Order: sequence, then structure tokens, then C-alpha cells
Amino acid sequence: MSLRNALLALLTVEPMTGYDLAKRFGSSVGNVWHAPDSQIYPELRRMLQDGLLESEEVPWGRKGRKIEYTITEQGRVAFGEWMDSDLQWTRDRDPMHLRAAYFEYATPDRARDQLAAYREHILQLRGQWQQQIDEVIAGTSETLNRRLETVPASQHRRTTAFKRFTYEGLVDRADVEIAWAERGLKLLDELDDLDAQDELGALSAQDA
Repeated sequence: MSLRNALLALLTVEPMTGYDLAKRFGSSVGNVWHAPDSQIYPELRRMLQDGLLESEEVPWGRKGRKIEYTITEQGRVAFGEWMDSDLQWTRDRDPMHLRAAYFEYATPDRARDQLAAYREHILQLRGQWQQQIDEVIAGTSETLNRRLETVPASQHRRTTAFKRFTYEGLVDRADVEIAWAERGLKLLDELDDLDAQDELGALSAQDA
């Protein structure tokens, strides 16, 4: 139910339309919990049915109308209970590490390409997360600043510290994965060198 609680977390700041929620999701909680629009909208309808949200039509553009969602007191209670509950750990699904475990079935060049692409992907994510940290430190994070407007001044330090702490954890994790990919590239070179030495040894033995 983490998608539901991620949406509740966003709605504790202010009422939003489904469009606004999907947009805000991608730039904030989407960094730690990915969900496509095709999952967000049905979940909002279920949350409405469960009494966690209220909805009303609001003007949109010149003539349009959209549904705006507001968290209810029941929704706030449910979110607080989830935050205080124990996490239910799930098993990881990691396609890159799965492939790496069977690289002997790939050609060395394709194994290198995949590790290099993975490293580049993680480097890009790391850059996004570092930018979030920089904005938190500089006080220019729009998402954080909106939240700070809704919490007492006495909670600003904690709210800011936990956002920075989260993104720093993501950067640390990225650094580990980048180093792992680089070790993999080095390992491929070492294995190729050993294979070449074995071939030379075999040819020398034949000549002898």
C-alpha cells in the first residue's frame, strides 16, 4: 500500500487534482517510489471510496473542469498509523544484478556495454538526487518549501533534515552501484587477459 501512502503524503501539503498529483509525484516521492499515471488515478478512486479523500470539481483553464482531491481526517489518521507501523520487507527484483550473475552466457563486449549503460543510468540518477540535496541546502526546493508552509516552525528543522537525509541515502546507494559497475568492467578485462594467457599457454604446449 505504499502508493496510497505516498499520495497521502503529498496531499498533506495541499489539495490537488489528479494531474497535479501525478506531476508532483514524479518530482518528489517518485524518487523513492515509482508509479505510472495508470496506477495513480485508479488508486485515487479507491482512496475516495475508502473515505481517505474528498473530491470536488474545480475550474480548469477557460472552460474545463477537473476533480480536486483533499485528504480527510480519516486519511491523516491512516497516514500517521502507516508511518508508525513496522515495514513489511519485500524481496528485491534487480535485473542488472540478475544478468551479472550469468554474464558467462553473454559475449564480453555485450557484458561491457550493459555494465557501462547501467553505470551511466545510475550516474544520471545520482545527479538528480544531488541536485535535490543542493536545493534543500540552498532553501530553493519548491516541494520542500510548500511542505514547510504547512508545518509549525518548530518542525522546520526536522522536516528539512529528513528530506536531506533521504536524498543523501540515495546518493550513497548510487555511489555503491557505480563502484560495483566499475569493478565489473575491470573484472571483464581481467578475465579476458586470463583467457588470452590460457590460449597462449595451450598454443605453446601444442608447439612443444
